Amino acid sequence: MRAVQRSMAIASLMLIFTGGAAFGQSARRVVTNPEPVYPELAKKMHLTGVVKVMVLIGPEGQIKSMEFQGGHPVLIDAVQSALKQWRYAPASSETKALLEFKF
Repeated sequence: MRAVQRSMAIASLMLIFTGGAAFGQSARRVVTNPEPVYPELAKKMHLTGVVKVMVLIGPEGQIKSMEFQGGHPVLIDAVQSALKQWRYAPASSETKALLEFKF
């Protein structure tokens, strides 16, 4: 049981995000990026997986919209809550980025 708990903890800590440029746009520097909290329900269900989301970042650095392209709904909720707190460096125009979170 401890091995399962340990591996779930490691999985939740192995959050990966890639803020690479999408559609030929330059990458934006992330200023604030709190990690999603691995939900208790996901722990009970032994859920793992990847959540992919395309974000539209406004010139001021806040995420204006999110389009989820894959992932379990329980994990998507955790990512969505975290992304509401993300901030990017200001830029002269809107940019898009494809982010990937691994649980």
